[in-house]
Amino acid sequence: MRRVLSIMLILLFCSFSFAQEQTYLTFEFMKVDNDQEQFYVETEDFWEKIHEQRVASGDIVGWDLWQLLPGGEDQGYQYLTVTVFDDPMKMMNAGAGIMESARMAYPDLSDEELQNRVNLAGGSRDLAVRLFLMVMDRTNGDYEMKPGMVATMDLMKANDGNYSAYETAEGDTFKPLHQKMVDGDAKGSWELLKVLLPQGSDVYASHLTVNMYDNWEQYLDSMNFDAGITPAMEKKMDDGLETRDMKWSYMATLTKMVRK
Repeated sequence: MRRVLSIMLILLFCSFSFAQEQTYLTFEFMKVDNDQEQFYVETEDFWEKIHEQRVASGDIVGWDLWQLLPGGEDQGYQYLTVTVFDDPMKMMNAGAGIMESARMAYPDLSDEELQNRVNLAGGSRDLAVRLFLMVMDRTNGDYEMKPGMVATMDLMKANDGNYSAYETAEGDTFKPLHQKMVDGDAKGSWELLKVLLPQGSDVYASHLTVNMYDNWEQYLDSMNFDAGITPAMEKKMDDGLETRDMKWSYMATLTKMVRK
């Protein structure tokens, strides 16, 4: 069974053309009840030290915790964790070294105590959705993420038969506009992410776009940025919008971050 899964993964990832320095991501959307908020925060405090060890050992490149808005109990998800990888096989086998990292993070706890803490963590939230993604495109620049920054995360579903047209529109039409905003200090960065798994006609989203900002002030100021859009460009933008359905949009605040 493991060999079959490995072959399927190799075929999946080889179906994309990507550079040597490709970035892969796991998004885990969490539902947290209002009365579990403090418990969930304590849970992620516990896991943060484990992720620090995972980064140090090279199992992952990084880990982030985002608080999502609007965030009401009837408005989707309240939190998002993002785990960053430099290898697709590490991403698909991410659980392999977690207990070893936990032992290094908490050397005074026994294996039984660690296992109990790990199992207890599940009671603080409902891990509702997990997505495996690849960064397809991004603006140029060395944007430095840091806790307190904000982002917009738009969940897109490319219309049937329009996957290629949608990705082309993002790269050829919308990316240059985002780059103008980055160069004009109206935003920090923009990325196009492709959902690798799950796949199929019933998936909620096929792509995500992520816009990052230093703070709320920069985000609000960006709404008044003049990108010099011409009538011809506006027509291309309208055509691009027809290739996808924007399913949902979140505002997000970065609350925790682990990197080397």
